[in-house]
Amino acid sequence: MGADEVLAAAQLIVGARRERTPLAPLPAHLQPKDEAAGYEIQHEVHWLLAEHAGDFVGYKIGCTSKVMQDYIGIPHPCAGGVFAGGVHASGAALRGADFVRVGVECEIAVRLAKDLLPLDAPFTIAHVGDAIGDCHAAIEIVDDRYVQWETMGAPTLVADDFFAAGCVLGPAVPRDAAGDLAAVQGRAFVNGALAGEGTGADVLGHPLHALAWLANHLASRGDGLEAGQLVLTGSLVKTVWLKPGDRVRMELDGLGVVEAGIV
Repeated sequence: MGADEVLAAAQLIVGARRERTPLAPLPAHLQPKDEAAGYEIQHEVHWLLAEHAGDFVGYKIGCTSKVMQDYIGIPHPCAGGVFAGGVHASGAALRGADFVRVGVECEIAVRLAKDLLPLDAPFTIAHVGDAIGDCHAAIEIVDDRYVQWETMGAPTLVADDFFAAGCVLGPAVPRDAAGDLAAVQGRAFVNGALAGEGTGADVLGHPLHALAWLANHLASRGDGLEAGQLVLTGSLVKTVWLKPGDRVRMELDGLGVVEAGIV
């Protein structure tokens, strides 16, 4: 795709997000033909979004567990951006009107204490594990902002940050106190009823594999991760779609509890 087409596609995506209008398939000449083109558009989307979404503060990784790969129909990880305006503390009341169709996922989030820059690639799980400062129990907020996501195709979903709409974070747990992230047991509750459960090992065998994938993916594009950035490593459970009045609670053993409500 040429630069003009990339910008035009990004403008359509950002316009739909700002107006909370379900996104229809892009015009044929603006549709990314592969995921590499999708990431080019995503990069432009991030520049355009920063004006109203706040500073770019990190990444979410999607399709890192079998349950999510089966649900979305994409057998490999995909990345999207996280902005300051979408990051909330546990107990947040989220406005349903701010989303097209809001959903939540149960995640292990990490905040980096060290840079992971392209010159240091390729990254192993030992390398990325050493870069983590804190861990959090997290609710990823996702938004089904599409006329029909099942027909959009992975490249366009990537261009639009792969459903990303923010997160709710529990208290920070120092990396050394968090234990083996693969052994973390996670449970999602909606209005007190169990809605899903999984383990850290469901995320590519270990959440650090997801973090290493992201660092290597970014390095392949000449980008990197910076100290202070947040990474949502992928859902332990299938997405749970919510309606106003719902309350959600995620329990992640060793990382604590995180809660939010939809108003």
